[in-house]
Amino acid sequence: MVHLENVSRRFTTLSAVRNVSLQIEGGTLVALLGPSGCGKTTLLRIIAGLECCDRGRIVIEGSDVTRRPVFDRGIGFVFQNYALFPHLTVRENVAFGLRVRKTPAARAGAIVEEMLDLVGLTAFGDRHPAQLSGGQRQRVALARALALEPKILLLDEPFAALDVHVRKELRTWLRDLHERTHVTTLLVTHDPEEALEVADRIALMNDGRIEQFGAPRDLYERPASLFAMRFLGPVSTLPVQSGQSVHARPHHVRVEPEAFPGSLKANVLRALQRGGSVHLDLRLEDGSPVAAEVALSQALERRMFESAALHVAAVEYCTFSAADAAPAPHLALETVCA
Repeated sequence: MVHLENVSRRFTTLSAVRNVSLQIEGGTLVALLGPSGCGKTTLLRIIAGLECCDRGRIVIEGSDVTRRPVFDRGIGFVFQNYALFPHLTVRENVAFGLRVRKTPAARAGAIVEEMLDLVGLTAFGDRHPAQLSGGQRQRVALARALALEPKILLLDEPFAALDVHVRKELRTWLRDLHERTHVTTLLVTHDPEEALEVADRIALMNDGRIEQFGAPRDLYERPASLFAMRFLGPVSTLPVQSGQSVHARPHHVRVEPEAFPGSLKANVLRALQRGGSVHLDLRLEDGSPVAAEVALSQALERRMFESAALHVAAVEYCTFSAADAAPAPHLALETVCA
């Protein structure tokens, strides 16, 4: 378990981390998610001991490690740039930390082979980093960190430098690896899709604070603020009869060729097929943009590709206070989304 209590860090005039309290259960994979400059990497470095906090406490498995050095925290750290030694082979890179610890050679060799098997790189043990792909190098970095049997594994945007296809593959691989090792893991990412796909819990950060912490589905379906809703995925904003606006996910926007109770007329700007669904870019009569997502079969049946105008309304939506405080989820019109 990792417990952060009122952790803060300030750099001259910049408050990078502001009074963060967070409790991470052992064996879970938590994503620290947020935009650039929100404080997520600084927080990760504070947990690792690479940065000092100005105030607050860091407790790992019941021990206060706030003032302990990096090597005495039981941390495994994987950097975005891999930080592999180019002159060492894959095996030698994985064994490096064990050598520093003076682990007996026989034991170290067994751990290295176990780690290479775990990350699927046994056949690449004698190669050098330059002979590997970016995804393979990242696996080596993970194997090296896991070889030291860390209490916590910290990953600082480990897939950011990789192309989209490789990132998607490694997300699945990382999730499978976590299921096998059950090492408490903190993953820093700015990619909502990555966090939603990989993490057990997401800590969404904004301006140095935790905006919301919870299961991926809770953050996506029950956001605590308009910032959280917009950061986790696309949002459509529609006016309602009370004069207020409501915020809905595109798949919660009902779309029909004809007017229905509570609907608004919208001009069709673009209809784009994405696999078995259709993304609609629409514009209300007041000029407001609306995005909607419908099943391909529905779009074909109701001739939406050929329509110049459609009628829309939010089926499920959230409203927020002026201060973006707690949301008020609603179920409107129908219980079945388009």
